[in-house]
Amino acid sequence: MSAPAAAIRLFEQHRDLLERAAHACATREYFSPFPETPDRYPDAAAALERGEATFRSLLGQRFELDQPGEIGRLGGEVSPYTGQPLGIDYPRADADELYRAAHAAMPAWADAGPDARVGVCLEIVQALFAELPVLLHAVMHTAGQSYAMSYAGSGTNALDRGIEAVVYAHQAMGAVTPAALWERRFGSATIRLQKRYRLVPRGVAVCFTCATFPTWNAYPAMLASLATGNAVIVKPHPTGILPMALSVRVARRVLASAGFDPNLVTMAVDSAAEPIGKLLVKHPHTAIVDFTGSAR
Repeated sequence: MSAPAAAIRLFEQHRDLLERAAHACATREYFSPFPETPDRYPDAAAALERGEATFRSLLGQRFELDQPGEIGRLGGEVSPYTGQPLGIDYPRADADELYRAAHAAMPAWADAGPDARVGVCLEIVQALFAELPVLLHAVMHTAGQSYAMSYAGSGTNALDRGIEAVVYAHQAMGAVTPAALWERRFGSATIRLQKRYRLVPRGVAVCFTCATFPTWNAYPAMLASLATGNAVIVKPHPTGILPMALSVRVARRVLASAGFDPNLVTMAVDSAAEPIGKLLVKHPHTAIVDFTGSAR
């Protein structure tokens, strides 16, 4: 199956970013395509004002994700700044349904090839940057970070880490030749084999995010798994769901726009009273676990 044309266009569109980031990975010099302070964000005053207004509009509402397997709603986040509940409830999903949807989405994603997947991943990065004026408030009112740290540490720096992960994934996949002629003499005979090599994803990745820095490890983990052909189920910390709910919604939107099944990225929420982490880790269809959290 050939990659959707939209995905190939995205790779070409982001080729310069990929090459500049690859150069920085090789030289270990500083590189970021994003302004690191809020005042330098494009059209900063208007964008940041809209971002805060959008965040306020989410409070006390149902967060819609349009993913499969919904079996109820839950939420319980409390802002460390105001001490008040955010009042947002999220879709609680049946884990088996998420795995089934992920497996159904993966074949076309795997067949699309490395360049198409990398193009989509870099488009997700750009779409998350566009969402940053909202995301920074989501981080502030769940993780309790300052305004500047929420913008930079949990925003642009986390996205930089995501780009780095995509670069290394692209390089690793590029190290595998798609075809080769193998030739060797055995006595008087010459054996020739025309070989083909195909990159095969490991399966479904589960990405756990922590309460204090949800996006910092989530973005590189999610993007590394996606770039290499895997689907991702995001499991946010119960006190910090909103930043990841917004991020998952962005990723799903980009995947769908590029012609892929959005169920390559889904979210599994839980509560402190009824945690599902062990269920996900022990699930027979879990192939990768990315975990950020306490030692216990």
